[in-house]
Amino acid sequence: MAPDIQTSVVIPCYNEEKRLPVEKLLTFSSETADIDFLLVNDGSTDGTAQLIDDLGRRRSDKIKTFHLKTNQGKGEAVRQGLLKALEGESRIVGYWDADLSAPLSEILRLRQILVKQQTLDAVIGSRVKLIGRSIERKIWRHYTGRIIATLISMALGIPVYDTQCGAKLFRASPKLESLLAQPFLTRWLFDVEIIARSLLSSARWGNMSLAFHEEPLDAWAYVNASKIGPGDFPIIMKELWRIWCGYSLKLCREKKAAASKLAVRQSRKT
Repeated sequence: MAPDIQTSVVIPCYNEEKRLPVEKLLTFSSETADIDFLLVNDGSTDGTAQLIDDLGRRRSDKIKTFHLKTNQGKGEAVRQGLLKALEGESRIVGYWDADLSAPLSEILRLRQILVKQQTLDAVIGSRVKLIGRSIERKIWRHYTGRIIATLISMALGIPVYDTQCGAKLFRASPKLESLLAQPFLTRWLFDVEIIARSLLSSARWGNMSLAFHEEPLDAWAYVNASKIGPGDFPIIMKELWRIWCGYSLKLCREKKAAASKLAVRQSRKT
């Protein structure tokens, strides 16, 4: 690939002092000329702020830092990070989980899909256990994820397999910036909200929604000390309800309104 596909990847960090794989990040940064990272400190209470600032000093050409004064949740850290990344010259922006459960090499592969398929606006990683791929997930997370994914697909009306995988790339565009203009309704299901906002924008104003492509990852590994545990399932269900009320019902109304307008125009023609 030609080294001119400038890409900025946001990594949200909340109390990641002991989890952030510093050496992996430094090694990858030294091996890739056109990918930089924006580490967003989401009001951490440990030594995360100092850790990422040190990384920024060590590789000031490839690693930038951005600090939120208080903890605002992963969604807001990602949103503000992406908006900041869009201010630069990058042609592709995205976000990646701080534990690097999806190896950084997947950035290159997902980006290649965006480069080759110019009609796409976003490529989202998907954790699918297939022959020849190394996907390591806890059983409870896998089955909980399947329940959540099914409910999300029903809410959005699209067959998405894995919205919550923290490996996503987007083509930089005013369209993407508009979808990020307002804070998300949820702290954890913001990935779903990006898709929902895209669909709602298309239904409401006739703008083309983002063209998403879901790509199975070659590798993904569960990292201990994950921020989400079995006890958070009720919270996630509550966030799903917020998405249903905030997007799905509106999407249904807008689709009905659009269908009604189309029927009126067709009747006038006849």
